[in-house]
Amino acid sequence: MTSSSLRRAIVSADDFGMSFEVNEAIEQAHRNGILSTASLMVAGDAAEDAIRRAKTMPDLRVGLHVVAIEGKSVLDLPAITDEQGWFGRNQLRLGVEYFFSPQARSALRREIEAQFRNFVASGLALDHANAHKHMHLHPTVGRFLIESGLEHGLRAVRSPFEPPEPVEANDTLGDRALRHWIGVLRHQIRKAGLKTNDWCFGLRWSGHMTPDHIRSLVPRLPTGTSEIYFHPATAQDAMMKRFMPGYEQEGELAALLDPAVREAFDRYGVARIGWADL
Repeated sequence: MTSSSLRRAIVSADDFGMSFEVNEAIEQAHRNGILSTASLMVAGDAAEDAIRRAKTMPDLRVGLHVVAIEGKSVLDLPAITDEQGWFGRNQLRLGVEYFFSPQARSALRREIEAQFRNFVASGLALDHANAHKHMHLHPTVGRFLIESGLEHGLRAVRSPFEPPEPVEANDTLGDRALRHWIGVLRHQIRKAGLKTNDWCFGLRWSGHMTPDHIRSLVPRLPTGTSEIYFHPATAQDAMMKRFMPGYEQEGELAALLDPAVREAFDRYGVARIGWADL
């Protein structure tokens, strides 16, 4: 974490490679908007297209979006995926298996390592890493992500700690429980000598990071480095409708392209940076 008194923000997008619609939105948001960073699903249906696009955008910083839930795997290992090589959606069940099952832990370690190897094989520089649905908050997933990442030059990992005040939310029992697991993750990150952010925005408004929300958030950003992450897309495909019903992906793209959002960062003195600047 940074000790700087400045307010800084990393503007990022998850799910790069999930679909052509997501890739199109990320390219538009980077070329014409404020997006600086994207996290790649290496086994996503449109991963090859995402890699191709990223290589035409040298200023777009790309990291690995590790998938250990609700998505396609690289190795299709039956200990942790179904017959189609897909991880399940039940976070509690997967969490128990990842913690207690030696077979699941062994398979998970191999899978995460394979995802890092696939990222490196893409030829892209590894900017950072995080996990789909923040599964790296699970201590086993976080450990394997960090261990494999260190072997491939990883330098920064997302801490998904969203304070309630800037998003006008109440501090709940669930928030306090989440902070415990964030503390575990940050201990793992610090022990490994990696960098992380102070704050993270995109949890409570996930799927609804629209222009109005972001224009109201920027002046309330706390001191330190915040990651503000989005799920933009030019349209919802069938997979998004199944797994992300109600998400306003086009509205999130609009926020990244909105001149008034860009102007808000300048007006309120929030510097837009990348992970390498930490």
